[in-house]
Amino acid sequence: MINLLNKNKETVSATPNQDISSTNSFQNNSSSVEKLSTNEFIERIDAPLTWKTWVICGFASFGGIFFGYDSGYISGVMGMSFFIETFTGKSPTDPGFALESWQKSLITSILSAGTFFGALISGDFADFFGRRLTIIISSIVFIVGVVLQVASSSVALLTVGRVIAGFGVGGVSSTIILYMSEIAPKKVRGTIVAGYQFCVTLGLLLASCVDYGTKNRNDSGSYRIPIALQMLWAIILMIGLFLLPETPRFFVRKGKIDEAAKVLATLRQQPVDSTYVQEELAEIIENNERESALIPTQSYFQSWTSCFTGSLRDQSSNLRRTILGTSLQMMQQWTGINFIFYFGTTFFQELGTINNEFLISIITTLVNVCSTPLSFYTVEKMGRRVLLIYGAVGMVVCEFIVAIAGTVDGQNQNTVKAMISFICIYIFFFASTWGPGAWIVIGEIFPLPIRSRGVALSTASNWLWNCIIAVITPYMVGEDKGNLGAKVFFIWGSLCGCCLVYAIFLVPETKGLTLEEIDIMLAETNAFTSSKWKPHYLNNVDEFKPVAEHQEDISVNEEQV
Repeated sequence: MINLLNKNKETVSATPNQDISSTNSFQNNSSSVEKLSTNEFIERIDAPLTWKTWVICGFASFGGIFFGYDSGYISGVMGMSFFIETFTGKSPTDPGFALESWQKSLITSILSAGTFFGALISGDFADFFGRRLTIIISSIVFIVGVVLQVASSSVALLTVGRVIAGFGVGGVSSTIILYMSEIAPKKVRGTIVAGYQFCVTLGLLLASCVDYGTKNRNDSGSYRIPIALQMLWAIILMIGLFLLPETPRFFVRKGKIDEAAKVLATLRQQPVDSTYVQEELAEIIENNERESALIPTQSYFQSWTSCFTGSLRDQSSNLRRTILGTSLQMMQQWTGINFIFYFGTTFFQELGTINNEFLISIITTLVNVCSTPLSFYTVEKMGRRVLLIYGAVGMVVCEFIVAIAGTVDGQNQNTVKAMISFICIYIFFFASTWGPGAWIVIGEIFPLPIRSRGVALSTASNWLWNCIIAVITPYMVGEDKGNLGAKVFFIWGSLCGCCLVYAIFLVPETKGLTLEEIDIMLAETNAFTSSKWKPHYLNNVDEFKPVAEHQEDISVNEEQV
């Protein structure tokens, strides 16, 4: 039995493990039932941070390694002599010994095409099978694709393998964000999701190192070893997910309240009937009931169309949230970061003044890895919105400097060194801001009834634009096509300017709020006022202080109220 104070300072009681209809109801002295309001009462006590939460979310973020590795290895492989000789039939002594622009475009972009559809499908799987099992299924699909790639010696089979692997990457990248967002406490949710982006950068670094180690092999191992190693990351993730719990919000959505309570108790390392667990569970249930009443989903078709309901002018409408999530991921791709990680090796080769382009690729990837952990602190201290604004400013400046320098004196070795330096600074700004920031926000803005599909649509948008950029970039910079060279950074700089305007006018601040509080905040604020919004119970905190009387001896710190 948990004893709390109601608005009239009377002690009221709540029995743990009530069903949905009574979880948020408390009986007063006259035996009348008072329904608690999510807006005023629930979640007055912050959930404690536990090592189990860190371990579970940390292991789930491991999925970022094979996402990053899969995105990163192809740049180096396409520059390997044995790979070019095998897949084109050309001899190293032939003029123009390199992959054709269409081959680079197809091999690179086909993965993103697969991830686009994989991300969309994962929305259905995550709601039907659960977040955890969806990640496992996606990992199996990914392994099948990798096996085909390892066996390939032609562009056709390599393409088939990459599109199948793409389905797996899309499912994992979408569902892991959903999984971590639903498990993490609000205080560190941004940090934990940023950890996923850090693992992506680790995957990119590992790919660059493996490419560097095998590039001089004069056999199929030069490209088959980097490809085959992808399976290791997927197998580790799959084994780990068998041991991890499902998210409590998925269980609530399915009406399995007892299971939800048990998972919360495990995550928070508290008894099931403790104040922490019961109040967090009550908030999740209350919010799910409220959102489900507003978003009825009687059919499969409606479950998707619900993502597009409401007015565009309504800050909290599903349509507005879906546009925010999908456009934010589009903007992340518009920064041009994947130009470096997809085509960096070949771009540095075409500059003509660099002796070891593979080593430069490792350096740029290392900058990416070392810069991302900064976001662990800044995303919770400064907030999501401020981070995206400052990050866009930094990237715009760096990209225009690279473009101008390369256009004016691109054949000078000192100029090229300066260009590479500013490319590294540009990567620093991306890795510490837009890299993790975009993924954090899409995991927070959708209500529970459409969360899996909203995150799936947003992730699919990322991969769609990833695919578009991968298709057109070789034609823009290829010597046999557009031959823009460094001038391509004028395009990336201009698009980054759009990212800056977007962040200023459209991105809300979600720092320090539960997923349920974010729903209310979006309904009551806009992008400019969101950072000042506080949960309603904080406005009259003295009126709702808890009484520390229940069967467990749980002491409540005043700072947590």
